[in-house]
Amino acid sequence: MSLAFEGASAATLRAVSAALRNGQLATPLSSMAITRVAPSCSELVGQELIRLSNEGMQSVHLALLMDAMAKAVEARLASGAELVWTGPESSVSHSRDTAIVVAELFRSATKSVLVSTFVVQQADTVFRPLAERMAKVPGLRVQLFVHVGRGDRDTRHESEILREFAAKLGAKWPGPVRPWLYYDPRSLATNPAERATWHAKVIVIDDETAFVTSANFTEWAQQRNVEAGVLIRNAEFARQLRHQFEGLVQSKAVLEVPGFRS
Repeated sequence: MSLAFEGASAATLRAVSAALRNGQLATPLSSMAITRVAPSCSELVGQELIRLSNEGMQSVHLALLMDAMAKAVEARLASGAELVWTGPESSVSHSRDTAIVVAELFRSATKSVLVSTFVVQQADTVFRPLAERMAKVPGLRVQLFVHVGRGDRDTRHESEILREFAAKLGAKWPGPVRPWLYYDPRSLATNPAERATWHAKVIVIDDETAFVTSANFTEWAQQRNVEAGVLIRNAEFARQLRHQFEGLVQSKAVLEVPGFRS
């Protein structure tokens, strides 16, 4: 049985499991129904699911089997570097879903979380697991580095742009405790030729795990777009990455957005 599911990705297996649990898939199964809820599911996996269904295995038991197989795939990839992906997958893909990985990382934090991103949208959704963890673990140090931009025709003072950014993000922040919020002052230069863009997209957890990705903190990027990233379980690399950001804070190359934490 395990050989039939060997080439399936954890994301595909979990998609089938979810469909079995919420009623989108019901026994007896058919190839068309499986393809509808999991387009990347291979013919071999589909045939095995149909065989088990025809032999009397119920939806709840098939869902448990899919979850177990997904965990096995994730366990196999748990050491070293691991591919993290958003978007369509091939039937032989061995990757984990971006939104799931991000939520798991936030929920695992015990000491520190560093997040860097270019765009933040739907903050009340994408940062909810982090906000919940901050409320649950007093003293958790959370730093958020973001891009605060100035439009080409925006002549406002830097303080006004920052105040507006802090107010908008604060209104959407899904918890009572807010992170330290930093920005690159070059992004607000009045001369377009002097501006820079904060584009790094990373997460560092407890100086032990690092996630480097193309995905922004938006619902589209984490659940719909095609995005690629790598999860690196290496303490030395994680510390090196965090120190890179901390150095920018210490040298004041990046500055705290005033008023956000208060």
